[in-house]
Amino acid sequence: MAPTRPLHAPLTPVRSPRQLGTLLATLVLAGAAVTPALAAPPSPAQLQALESALNSSSDTALAGLLQAGPGLDPALLESRRRLLRQQFPDARWQLRSGAQLRNGQPTVTLRVDGTRRQGGTTYRLEAEQQLALQSDGTRINGQTVLRERSLLRSGDKPLPVSLLIPDAVLTGQRYDVDVIFDDPLDGALSAGGIAAITPQQQATMASPSMELGALGGGGLFKIVRAPLSPGSQTWAVLLVHPDGIVSATKRVRVVADRQSLEP
Repeated sequence: MAPTRPLHAPLTPVRSPRQLGTLLATLVLAGAAVTPALAAPPSPAQLQALESALNSSSDTALAGLLQAGPGLDPALLESRRRLLRQQFPDARWQLRSGAQLRNGQPTVTLRVDGTRRQGGTTYRLEAEQQLALQSDGTRINGQTVLRERSLLRSGDKPLPVSLLIPDAVLTGQRYDVDVIFDDPLDGALSAGGIAAITPQQQATMASPSMELGALGGGGLFKIVRAPLSPGSQTWAVLLVHPDGIVSATKRVRVVADRQSLEP
C-alpha cells in the first residue's frame, strides 16, 4: 500500500487516491446474519483437523473436512485461502473455543495473522471471526458468522487504533462507524475514508473505490444507517498517517428485533 490508496487485490499498493484495498480474511463467505438454530457442533478433533488443514500447504487439504451447507461453500473457502496465502505466505490460522449462544450452541473464534514485505514496507494483517459451526459428525456442513473484523497496518511500528463499530444493529438504525488513533496525533496530518463493501466484492476479495479526505480529529467518525431489511453491512475504512496506513473491515449484523442483537 502506498499513501494514496484492507479488499481488492486485498493486499496490494494503492493505485490511485480513490482505490482502497481492504481485506476480508474470513473462513468462508457468510450466510444470512441470523442466530443459528441449535445444531450439532464439530467435535474437538474436527476443529483440530480444520486448523491443521487451513495451515497446510496443500491446495486440497480442506476437501475431506467440509461439505456444502448453510453459509458454507467449500470451493469458495479454498479459493479465498489460496488467495490469502499468496498475499501473506506466512499466514497462520488459529481456532479456539468461544462463548456459547443464548440457545446453548458453542461457538469458535477463528483468527488469522500474517505479514508481507512490499516495496520496502511491511504490512501486518490481523483478522478475526466468531463462528457457529455445524457438523453431521463426519464433516463440517454449515456456519453462521456472528462477528467479523480485519486490520491491515503498514510501517515498522504498526499504528495502534481502536475500531469502534457495533457487532449488530437494528434495521433502519443510525449508528456510529468510528476508527480512532490510540495515540495523540501531535499535529500530524492524517486522511481517511469509508466505503460499504458489496456481497460481490466480499466473494472476490475486491476493493471498493474510496475518496480520502483530511481528518480534523484523531481518527475517522461517521454516522451511517442500517438497511431496512435484516442481513448485514460490511464497512471498509482507510486511515493514512505519516507513520503508516491502517485499513480495516468490519461486518455488522442487521437484525429486526432487540432480542437478536445478542446471538
